[in-house]
Amino acid sequence: MHKKSVVILLLLWTMPVLADQVVLKNADRLTGSITKSDGKILVIKTDYAGDVTVKFDAIQSITSTGDLNVSLGGKTVVGLVTTSGDDVVVATRTAGPVEAPKASVTVLRSPAEQSVYEESLHPGLLEGWNGGLNLGFALTRGNSETKNLNIAFNATRKGFHDKLTLYTNSIYAANDLPTASPHTTANAIGGGARYDRDFSPHVFWFANGDFYHDALQHLDLRSTGGGGIGWHAIKLDATSLDLLAGVNYTHESYAVPINPPNPSKTRNQAGGTLGDAFMHKVGKSTVITQNLFFYPDLSQTGQYRGTFNFGTVTKLNKWLGWQNSFADIYVSNPPSGTKKNDLQLATGLNVSFTH
Repeated sequence: MHKKSVVILLLLWTMPVLADQVVLKNADRLTGSITKSDGKILVIKTDYAGDVTVKFDAIQSITSTGDLNVSLGGKTVVGLVTTSGDDVVVATRTAGPVEAPKASVTVLRSPAEQSVYEESLHPGLLEGWNGGLNLGFALTRGNSETKNLNIAFNATRKGFHDKLTLYTNSIYAANDLPTASPHTTANAIGGGARYDRDFSPHVFWFANGDFYHDALQHLDLRSTGGGGIGWHAIKLDATSLDLLAGVNYTHESYAVPINPPNPSKTRNQAGGTLGDAFMHKVGKSTVITQNLFFYPDLSQTGQYRGTFNFGTVTKLNKWLGWQNSFADIYVSNPPSGTKKNDLQLATGLNVSFTH
C-alpha cells in the first residue's frame, strides 16, 4: 500500500461532514454534491448555481464526503473518493483504498443516481416509454371536394437488455364529388408490436405480431406472427442498424375470392422473415428511420410480400415536430382486379412524449 494512499484514507475518515469539492486545473473550486460522471463530464450540484457540468479532463482534484459508485475499467467499487496526481483513490469500507488512473474512470454516481440507474434496468411496464403521434389532415371544397387523414403512432420502451416497440399507421382519403367513382380513394390501417431480447452484446432474439387492413385491395385483415434472430450491426446513440432473419405464419381474410373461380376468401401460409431496421440522428433536431422487410412464402415458391418504410421527424420544440413518411407495400398475388403495389406518402405534425 502506498504511503500517500494511507494518508489520503486517514484524511477522508477524519474529515468532518462537508460538501464535496472539485478543483479545476485553472484553480477554480466547486463545492456541492457530486452527482454523476461518465468519464467525459462531471456534474456537481451546487447551492449557488444548481447543477454545474465540467469536463472531466479539466479536473485537477476531487474530494467527496460521501460514498460514490465508481467504475474503474470494468470493476465497480463504492467508497469515499479523492484524487492524487493522475490517480483516483476510492476508500472502500471492506477492501481498503483502491487506486487507479483517473483516465480509467468510466462511471461515477452518487447513491441517488445509482438507485435511479438500477431502477432503469428493470422499468415497470408503464415506465421508460418514448414515442410520438403523427397527424396529417387536408380538406378541399369548391371545384374539388376531397379529404384525407393520416394518423401514426410509435412508442418504444428500452430496458438494459430488451426493447418493446409498438406501432400503428392509418391513411384515409375520399373524393366527395357526386360524380366521383370510387368515393373512397384510400383506406388502410396497419400496426403491430415487436419485442427484442439481447443474449449477447450484438445478438438478440425477437418476436413480432402485425396486422394490416386495406379496403381497396379487399383485404379485411392480414395477421402475421413470427420471430427469429437479430444482429446489432450498429449500436450507437446516434446510429443503429439491426438485421433480422426468422420465420412467420400469416392468415389473410379477403372480402372477395382470392383466385377466382376458387371461392376461398382466406389464405394461410408459412413464410420467412428477412429485414433491417435503421435509425440515424442528424444533428440535434432530426431523426431518420428506415426499415425493409421481405416475406417469402415457404409453401408457394415464387410468392412473397415486401414492405418498405422511410420517415423523418424534425423537432420544432421539445414536444412538437414535423414528420414525413413514405411506405411501399407489395403483395405478389393479390385478388384479381387489384394492384400488387401500394405507395403511401404522408406529412404533418409529430407530437412526442417521454414517460
